[in-house]
Amino acid sequence: MNPFEMVVVIVLIVSIAGVMRAKYGVVRTGRGKEEIFVGHQRSDADLERLQSEMRQLKDRIAVLERIVTDGDRNRGLALEREIEALRTDKEFRS
Repeated sequence: MNPFEMVVVIVLIVSIAGVMRAKYGVVRTGRGKEEIFVGHQRSDADLERLQSEMRQLKDRIAVLERIVTDGDRNRGLALEREIEALRTDKEFRS
């Protein structure tokens, strides 16, 4: 490997490391010290909204799992009822 190729490889490695640091929020605070930057603190209302959305998504996943794993022979009619229930539930929450 000639010196030019070595310089290119070193610059490439340093660039990739910089991108990875930015992606994961690592910030240097002093000589040799690194901290992970979490970002701005979320308000209680924002946190509650996110938790509510998470609950709704978990409920929907549970319904979908039940629909898929249900061993009922009349699956078509039951599936139609479950989908309609999800639609009306979504309309009430919006």
